Amino acid sequence: MNKEVRVRFAPSPTGALHLGGVRTALFNYLFARKHGGKFILRIEDTDQTRFVPGAEDYIIRSLEWIGLDIDESDIKGGEYGPYKQSNRKHLYTQYAEQLVKDGFAYYAFDTPDELEQMRKKLEAEKASIQCYGPATRMTMKNQLTFGDEQTKLMLQSGAPYVIRFKMPESEKLVLKDIIRGEINADTSILDDKVLYKSDGMPTYHLANIVDDHLMKISHVIRGEEWLPSLPLHYLLYRAFGWTDTMPEFAHLPLILKPDGKGKLSKRDGDRLGFPVFPLHWEDPKSGEVSKGYEEYGYFPEAFLNMMALLGWNPGNTTQEIFTKEELCNLFTLEHVNKAGSKFDPEKNKWFNKQYMLVLPNEELAKYFIEGAKADGIEVSMEKATKICGLVKDRCNFTHDLWKESTYFFIAPTEYDQVNKKKFWKEETPELMKKCVEFMKGIADFSAKNLEDTISAWIQENQLSFGKVLNPMRLLLCGACKGPHIFDILEDLGKEESIKRIETGIEKI
Repeated sequence: MNKEVRVRFAPSPTGALHLGGVRTALFNYLFARKHGGKFILRIEDTDQTRFVPGAEDYIIRSLEWIGLDIDESDIKGGEYGPYKQSNRKHLYTQYAEQLVKDGFAYYAFDTPDELEQMRKKLEAEKASIQCYGPATRMTMKNQLTFGDEQTKLMLQSGAPYVIRFKMPESEKLVLKDIIRGEINADTSILDDKVLYKSDGMPTYHLANIVDDHLMKISHVIRGEEWLPSLPLHYLLYRAFGWTDTMPEFAHLPLILKPDGKGKLSKRDGDRLGFPVFPLHWEDPKSGEVSKGYEEYGYFPEAFLNMMALLGWNPGNTTQEIFTKEELCNLFTLEHVNKAGSKFDPEKNKWFNKQYMLVLPNEELAKYFIEGAKADGIEVSMEKATKICGLVKDRCNFTHDLWKESTYFFIAPTEYDQVNKKKFWKEETPELMKKCVEFMKGIADFSAKNLEDTISAWIQENQLSFGKVLNPMRLLLCGACKGPHIFDILEDLGKEESIKRIETGIEKI
């Protein structure tokens, strides 16, 4: 790639950072690192009515947690700042006025009621084109119908106005997208979007184009929802005479609900029990609290890995676990899918598990000890390390380590009814009594010796292993779960194991 790669993640501070926004930031970051370019954070806060306090800080903290280091921003600095649109307000007026002067935009004075009347009229007439554009603008209150003199008087009187882009009446556009190829658009059915309002604030469309140009953005990588805006953005670049420096565009596919039917939303996460935000978020307006992936126990590296594979594939490999460095080296926009990607909460747990499994048991033991301490139980590092080695392959999160191991420290007082119905038969109590009498004579209570001797006893008595070991596990743990049963017996020790079995026979 000959030109310098400069990409931006440009969120609006209107709430918590959704998974779709996270993936957009990640793909921009990976593309920049792949090509030795710059990753820029720009805050697009032109719509002050939707501004949410704390949202900007949340976005920055989320990117930090994921591990996306920013090259340019208001915090990091950079030669193209400021990087917040509300601090660039003075820049946009001249560009809006330039478009009017050059005949590519016009002043419009329609009131909200008049715009609503227009919409209702078009609906009633079942018009084929129902927007403020080439087919309707000459029936509205604007510079094109008033003329320049009346427009000047309206502006001098302080009448509220907007500046609208003057969409070409009938032009067939052929646009390019790195992911989707050629895109065709007919300007006759597009609307004259508002670019600038009389309060001095630009809309997204104008500010976005001006900022991308001034910041020398080389590639615009953004969500599929912006695809309908591509014709307007192209025409704005053309109107300004910036087509030679216009960035290349890539529109990312949607992240779909787990069933594949529609775009993933926060409601889906609430309904199905998984987070859609990276970090804990408390909405300052509603007071609603949402747990994030960090609070659920995801490692940031696992979260990054799973997000990278939502809509992108590495090519000719079945590999699924990647370091950030590997992703940076492998990432290409050509391998981003056009179709939406189904969100799979269970597969996400699998990703986290893979990262947990490679951690040393000593590292996992720290999480184990924290969990035990919260329940008022002190556990040595040595014992915690040993148990983590036994149970970690049954856990998805570090907080599962203690939850899956409490029976090592607390004898069961209740027994799982499903397992009881399945494994506790009429002859089981007598069988358990015979087995426990045999165990009392075993001197070496190591897992290896227990396996050898108890297995031999089962075979000598012509019993099935399931008939003996499943009810024994139920008595030891309260449910049929846990690691190899002989590892459990060794860790509990002879006295505690026999006590649990004898007590359980009476209780169950």
